[in-house]
Amino acid sequence: MSEDNKRLAKRWFEEVWNKGRRDAIREMMSADCVIHDGETSLTGIPAFQAYFDRLQAAFSDTRFQFEQVMAEGDLVCLRWSVTIRHVGDGLGIPPTGKELRSTGMSMVRIVDGKFVEGWQNWDMLGLMEQIHASGRAALYMAAG
Repeated sequence: MSEDNKRLAKRWFEEVWNKGRRDAIREMMSADCVIHDGETSLTGIPAFQAYFDRLQAAFSDTRFQFEQVMAEGDLVCLRWSVTIRHVGDGLGIPPTGKELRSTGMSMVRIVDGKFVEGWQNWDMLGLMEQIHASGRAALYMAAG
């Protein structure tokens, strides 16, 4: 089961983020899934799709790479790095065209082949510093 869950978690990043397939969210996420991102939590597919849309409006050329993937029981933990290009104002910041790099960790709980809960933490401040936005103001806009 752990190996299947690791494959699903990797597939999520490949399909949803690297390929930008919005439909993959519904395929792999339970209807009442809760995603925790710092102090913010998103509940359900529509809420996550709005988050996805906002990031898609800000970034292109997304490429996640996995540094480490571990699984135990119904939990999968991924340590990752990402490169993205800042091409739109989806975060309320004019596009710079810059290629940006960030790192983060995500943990997901999988039941019956779908994400039911997730926790993620990534270096959004470092990302905003690369864009040259005001750190605190940009973080509030991103959490929007």
